[in-house]
Amino acid sequence: MTEKPRAADPGTTGSAPGGSAPAGKSSGEERVVIRNNRKIGKAAEAPAAADAGTDVPAEGLVEEGEIVVDEIEAEADSVDGPTPAGPPVVDAPAQPAEGGGGSPLGAELESLRAQLDERTRDVQRVSAEYANYRKRVDRDRGVVQEQATGSVLAALLPILDDLDRAREHGDLVGPFGTVAEQLVTALGKFGLTPFGEQGDPFDPTRHEAVAHQTSADVTEPTCVQIMRRGYLLGERLLRPALVAVADPE
Repeated sequence: MTEKPRAADPGTTGSAPGGSAPAGKSSGEERVVIRNNRKIGKAAEAPAAADAGTDVPAEGLVEEGEIVVDEIEAEADSVDGPTPAGPPVVDAPAQPAEGGGGSPLGAELESLRAQLDERTRDVQRVSAEYANYRKRVDRDRGVVQEQATGSVLAALLPILDDLDRAREHGDLVGPFGTVAEQLVTALGKFGLTPFGEQGDPFDPTRHEAVAHQTSADVTEPTCVQIMRRGYLLGERLLRPALVAVADPE
């Protein structure tokens, strides 16, 4: 089959003078022409020639249309062309608001914080209780040790009384006197301290008066005779002293 040639659209296209196609365009190639409103006025100046079917081109219409098409194609190439390669853009995940608001994550966070505060208070309470318990145990241990030492020393006090009487009579001499002094020194290392000397002021908390008399030589109650010395274990009274007290006249 032979194709029928398309009829030229009068007023839109026209042949160049002499019936030849424009340079650079083939005769069988379809051309896209966009009307240019700015050239409509010039094309309308020769209506008679267009009606008569003469082959008079609209001045500047085809050329302007070709320019517009070329510009549109250039813009399309610049837009539709390959874009430069680059890393893909990934939207950052939305961060939860401070405090959690009413989201499940916020509620769970608040619950964990409350549990942490409760556990912290429990640890502090247990630590305080343990510190008090340790202090109480140390204090009780010291008291028990002092009581045990006091019991042993109290059992040795009659021996010390015999040594004092032997010293007063002059019998504590020679090797026996040396052993007696070593015994007193060893007991002193455990905190045993003797007290009660003639002329000491009478102290009812430390002295036990077994005899009273008056004297013009004293201005206050005074121990004028020591019948048995007393002993202290540290600050604690282990045994009071037996004394005779003289009151002023």
